[in-house]
Amino acid sequence: MTEMTAFQQRLRREGFIEGDVKALEPGMTMAEHDHPFDVCALVIDGEIALTIEGTETAYGPGDVFTMAAGCAHAEKIGHAGVRYLVGRRHPCPES
Repeated sequence: MTEMTAFQQRLRREGFIEGDVKALEPGMTMAEHDHPFDVCALVIDGEIALTIEGTETAYGPGDVFTMAAGCAHAEKIGHAGVRYLVGRRHPCPES
């Protein structure tokens, strides 16, 4: 079983909408923002650095990163760009 196949199975098991492969250009940056959905992503190649609450963490090939809906973060893409497989999961509405 390939790493991507295993990751896609994880997404299904954990209730994520199966992913898109997203590619971002080298050196691209995104100011702090958030998403209305949970994120679970597997880096395929390249590098992405996420800054959350002032702490920057870099992710490269084979790394998985997750963020809960509403998590404020900034993004910085490495010199070779990045491609990652990302799953999204919308939180259940409160009763």
